[in-house]
Amino acid sequence: MTPPAPPLPGLARARWLLVGLFALAGIAFSSWLARIPTVRDLLDLSTADLGLLLLVGSIGSLLTVTASGAVLQRLGSRRVLLVSTVVLGTALVLEGVGPTVGSRGLLGVGIFLNGVAVALGNVAINVESGRIERAIGRTVIPQFHAAFSIGAVVGSGVGAVASATGVPLVVQMPATAAVVVVWRLASLRGVVLPPTPAEREARAAASAVVTPADVTPADAVPGRAARTLPRVPVRVRRGAARIASALDAWREPRTLLVGVVVLAAAFSEGAANNWLSLAVVDGFGSTEAVGGVVLGVFVASMTAVRLLGTRLLDRYGRVAVLRASGAASVVGLLVFGFAPTLPLAGAGVALWGLGAALAVPIGIAAASDDPLRAAGRVAVVSAFASVASLVAPPVLGLAAEAVGARHALVLITAAMIASVVVAPSVARDAARGTVGAGTAGGAASDVVGADATGAGGDAAHRPGTRRPPRGPGRGSVPRPRRTPAPTAPRGGAR
Repeated sequence: MTPPAPPLPGLARARWLLVGLFALAGIAFSSWLARIPTVRDLLDLSTADLGLLLLVGSIGSLLTVTASGAVLQRLGSRRVLLVSTVVLGTALVLEGVGPTVGSRGLLGVGIFLNGVAVALGNVAINVESGRIERAIGRTVIPQFHAAFSIGAVVGSGVGAVASATGVPLVVQMPATAAVVVVWRLASLRGVVLPPTPAEREARAAASAVVTPADVTPADAVPGRAARTLPRVPVRVRRGAARIASALDAWREPRTLLVGVVVLAAAFSEGAANNWLSLAVVDGFGSTEAVGGVVLGVFVASMTAVRLLGTRLLDRYGRVAVLRASGAASVVGLLVFGFAPTLPLAGAGVALWGLGAALAVPIGIAAASDDPLRAAGRVAVVSAFASVASLVAPPVLGLAAEAVGARHALVLITAAMIASVVVAPSVARDAARGTVGAGTAGGAASDVVGADATGAGGDAAHRPGTRRPPRGPGRGSVPRPRRTPAPTAPRGGAR
């Protein structure tokens, strides 16, 4: 038996710091969303107007996430987190000041910058969660998302208490910004694992792009051509390799189907975050504080399942868990949309949250199966999430104008059904990094399970087992023949 690899230096510290960053993201996110009714009242917005303002944030997120994979590979996770921290702090301040001074423009800028910061930071922390899971050797990604949900519960509580006690937005949001900036800056030093020797080797191998100047001996070129043949700088070649690797993921059918799963999950979770408290206020004549509590029920349900998600996934597999999650969401949404009383509707919200819990972690894990291509693929599925955020506000806003916010949320069942249909795409491949016959494939992973299959059809993870290296698939960056298949991610610290 192959002895287990020694733990990486700083692994435990990086894991807990990353858990803290996920929790902080939930706090910042939900404390703002719990005050949406206040924002609407301060600016005298209709539901359609509010949907259009929220759309601005989705546009910022989409524009950012399409390039975030290449940016992450170029700058590394630590620098990306630093930039996103500065942008997020600015956004939170504007989201508090804009409604207070009655400026839709300032609020729109704040929401846009929030979308930019969240998209950039989320790709970085999700890639780092994949690196930590591979270093540990067992499923832990749902625990990071559970931390986000715990933070969201805390944030919803903060928003509800602030609303009930009359704390103005202009006080709450700048205070939140200060906590976010200090917390994230304090975490930067240890949250990113140092690159392992295998990761350095993989980056060097993937950067070895062959050019005519590299393979043609100078003496073999007649005349002056030998002295004038241009040579491409190493840094330029490496940058081209990173960009090509990040863009390859957009041509992979499996990655796109995983993106559909994440799109449906983001549509469901985002709709709850944006509209649930308002739907409770308008649909049942409740106070804003009650709406915040119901939103807390949703995120608390998600938290409970995410804490148990590692065992569920290890026992039943990704596909079976995703299908069950979609069915639970559909039932919960129908109960919430048509329940005659608030307690029964609250039970539907709890079931909806149970179903919404694991779809995003499953999608991120599926996109991270091949560590070398994790950054590009996580960026692609994150772009699908941004598309959901782009579509949901105006669609649900217009539907809410016609039938009310509570009944409009029933439209999400269509996305849940689509997620169930494409659920087989999240299963582990026999060799991680391949995406099916005839598609743009990647290099084989460093560690895979070859023969064990879970109930959901996923190949089981067996630390210590290595597959023979495979050559680069169609659409990948050309590499010299003597280079072995890379086995580690390139999205980490430099």
